Amino acid sequence: MELILYQIDAFTDTIFGGNPACVVPLNKWLPDEIMLKIAKENAVAETAFFVDKGEKIHLRWFTPEIEMDLCGHATLATAHCLTTILDYQKGEIVFKTLSGDLFVKVENGQYKMNFPSRMPVVDILPPTISKSLNIKPKEILKSRDYVLVYENETEVRNIEIDRQLFDQINIDPGGVIVTAVGDKCDFVSRVFTPQASILEDPVTGSAHCSLIPFWSKRLNKKELYAKQVSERLGKLYCEDKGDRVIISGQAKTYSIGKFWTE
Repeated sequence: MELILYQIDAFTDTIFGGNPACVVPLNKWLPDEIMLKIAKENAVAETAFFVDKGEKIHLRWFTPEIEMDLCGHATLATAHCLTTILDYQKGEIVFKTLSGDLFVKVENGQYKMNFPSRMPVVDILPPTISKSLNIKPKEILKSRDYVLVYENETEVRNIEIDRQLFDQINIDPGGVIVTAVGDKCDFVSRVFTPQASILEDPVTGSAHCSLIPFWSKRLNKKELYAKQVSERLGKLYCEDKGDRVIISGQAKTYSIGKFWTE
């Protein structure tokens, strides 16, 4: 079977920035084990597979290790693929996913994703995570992911992970977000995933399902500008809408290719 693969950099306006995702259109679902093997072969943080069923586009995301319940950057990449390459004509894209229906609109070159809000609550940090961090957080919260709040952007940028300890943690399917008020934006973050082939995710849309409500309340602002300060850097335009959040960003197509599977 011949399939098309699009690699797209999400949450950036330049090639080699943001977070790379692969997008694979399908006529029908492949076996899960095949999609997982494809994701592993692609060797990026997430590969999105979709089947267009008319009113809704059914969308699934796979890391090289597992299927995810929610992924922002690969959703943005899929929306970019549909609208700029595949000539998708509807004004709003509705994705049917494991996290319910997700809605994406394209406005002024921005992909505006309507995602569920996941306000984190105060929690206790497992000792293994604490010992794996070179700088201790001042606040600890959790939703799907742990959210660790730091004093300032410098601390977030200087976080180092002892991977040998960190990989002993099981937060399936979540990770650890480190965050602080930004120097030249409302807030910054980095995201680390234990037991993953890619330790630090360059830009993590789904993490902002928790970061947006947290910082919206903390800063008393409904609209926020965020940066994920990984090496590749991601820019996110955010809005708190109560039980939903708007996560917006740009994307650039890196490559288009073909591959074959049995």
